[in-house]
Amino acid sequence: MFKKWWAYIKSWFGVQSDKMMDPEIEIQMAIDQANKKNQDLRNQAANIVAHRTQLESKIERAADEVGETREMAKQAILKAEESKAAGDTAGVAKWTNIAQGQATKLQAAENNLTSLKSQYEVAITQADNAKAAVQANAARLQELTAKQMQLLGALEQAKMQESVNAAVQSMSATMDDSLPSLEDVQNKIEKRQAQAMGQAEVFDVTPEGGEVELRQAMNEAQADAKLEELKAELGLTDDGAATPAPEAEGEATETTA
Repeated sequence: MFKKWWAYIKSWFGVQSDKMMDPEIEIQMAIDQANKKNQDLRNQAANIVAHRTQLESKIERAADEVGETREMAKQAILKAEESKAAGDTAGVAKWTNIAQGQATKLQAAENNLTSLKSQYEVAITQADNAKAAVQANAARLQELTAKQMQLLGALEQAKMQESVNAAVQSMSATMDDSLPSLEDVQNKIEKRQAQAMGQAEVFDVTPEGGEVELRQAMNEAQADAKLEELKAELGLTDDGAATPAPEAEGEATETTA
C-alpha cells in the first residue's frame, strides 16, 4: 500500500511540475545543457590533442637522446681500440666500461622511443576521433538551435491562439455574473423591436390609428392637387407638352386686332 501511495504522490508531483514549468524556460534549459556538454567535449578533445602534441615533443627529444648516446658509444669503442693498439691496458678497460654504459643507455633510450611512438599512434587516432566528435556535436548543436527557434515560434503561435480563444469565449459567454453577455444584449434588442412592431400593428386597428391614416391620405390628396395646380400654371399637361397660359393667349389676340 505504501508503494502505491508513494507512486501516486510522485506521479502527482510530476504532473503539477509539468503544469508549472514554462515551456520557454524548458527550451532554454535544454539548449544550455547542450552547450555545456558541447563545451565539455571541446575541453576533452583539446586535452587529447594536447597529449598528442606533447608526445611529438617527447619523441623528438627521445630521438635526439638516442642519436647522442649512439654516437658516444661509438666514440668510446674507438677510444678502447686506440688504447688496445697502444698497449694501454688501463685505457682499454676504461673505455670499454664507458662503451658498455653508453650501450645500456642507448638500449633504454631506444625502448623509450619505441614506446613513445606507439603511444603517439594511439594519440593520433584519439585526436582524430575527438575532433570528429566535436564536429558532429557542433552540427547537432546547430540543429538544436534551429529547433529552439522553431519551438519558440510554435510557442508564440500557441500563446496567440490561446489569446484568440479566450477573446472568443469572452464574447460568447459571460465572464462575470454582473455583466451581460452579447447574447443577452441581442435578445433584449430583438424583444424591444418585436414590442415596437406589435404596438404599431395594434395602433393601426384603433380609431386613433384610423384617424392618423385618414389624415395622411388627405394630406397626400391635397399635395397631389397642389402639384396639378402648379403644372397647370406652367402650362404642362399630363403628356409633358406645354400649352399657352391664359394670359399669353389674351396678349396674342390683342396684337392681331
